[in-house]
Amino acid sequence: MSKRDYYDQLGLSKDASTAEIKKAFRKKAMELHPDRNKDDATAEAKFKDVNEAYDVLKDVDKKAAYDRYGHAAFEGGMGGGGRQGGFGGQGGPDFGSAFSDVFDDLFGDFAGRGGRGGGQRPARGSDLRYNLSVTLEEAYLGKQETISVNTSVNCDSCSGTGAEGGSEPSSCPTCSGMGKVRAQQGFFTVERTCPTCNGRGNIITNPCKSCTGSGHQQRERSLSVNIPAGVETGTRIRLASEGEAGMRGGPTGDLYIFIEVKDHAIFERDGPNIFCHVPVAMTEAALGGEIEVPTIDGGKSRVKVPAGSQSGTQMRLKGKGMPGLRSSAKGDLFLEIGVETPVNLSAKQKELLKEFATLGKDNSPKSKNFFGKVKGFWEGMKS
Repeated sequence: MSKRDYYDQLGLSKDASTAEIKKAFRKKAMELHPDRNKDDATAEAKFKDVNEAYDVLKDVDKKAAYDRYGHAAFEGGMGGGGRQGGFGGQGGPDFGSAFSDVFDDLFGDFAGRGGRGGGQRPARGSDLRYNLSVTLEEAYLGKQETISVNTSVNCDSCSGTGAEGGSEPSSCPTCSGMGKVRAQQGFFTVERTCPTCNGRGNIITNPCKSCTGSGHQQRERSLSVNIPAGVETGTRIRLASEGEAGMRGGPTGDLYIFIEVKDHAIFERDGPNIFCHVPVAMTEAALGGEIEVPTIDGGKSRVKVPAGSQSGTQMRLKGKGMPGLRSSAKGDLFLEIGVETPVNLSAKQKELLKEFATLGKDNSPKSKNFFGKVKGFWEGMKS
């Protein structure tokens, strides 16, 4: 029975690129895998056919021979030697190798593995997080802060190699420095992390006494952090290469400072603007006057309170808010008036207020308007 065309098996044209060939094989291999087609008695044979097709078409020389001679290129007389004169003396298509190529492509870098060739690649150290609280005044002015961070650093004794006395780690005898071992399971090859070296590709026969072969030591370090003016809760400051030391000579991670601005006793912040609730005596609000208010820079400002000011009245002091984190512009300070009702009145004060109440008929227009609406509401409900 004649063999089916390799390109046809993978659903490709003859001008397909290497990437297209691999992509088509990956799709077919997943579709025809026997584990997914347990009710199909021909599934294993179909799966082997697409493996055979891919093993030929992925190889530049084999593909060129197939394009010129077809299946005859791998039958007696064309390639010389091996099983049925397999191409290049390799004994025909290597099904395990073909599927392993795609297995590597899909999973080779999982969990830091380096794919084909060599042990594990150098791994970057972990990033660290440090939470730093600052006051609103410090956020306004900016500051230089010294922090202590407990982190992993390269061992001084062995310079991070893990080996004693400057000796070099030796190649792992189990995996020959590959960091992984392969086992044949049926018609495809499964690759696992080497159990002897745990994927490093080398072993330390004389471990460093200071770090017991890990190459790292825990150490508390003092770092100076520049807190720029204008930071707010959630601002992140990055200190490059101040995180955990890398593995196998890899680069050091970074340290990230996360800022939290504490609540203030007087001011409330909303982005670049600051809000301050200012209680004002009833008489001062009614008659008008001047009050002295604080500003975030530690100064004072005199503000005129208009006569007849009500609770909720806002006044703005332009440019008295927070500085921009990456700008020279500043926000504003908003003062919100809260009219305070007098308490602990003396007999004389009560008498004067009663007299004021009898004299004042049009001094509370909002109150008069509101209760007028209430009266209308009740009358409407009765009707």
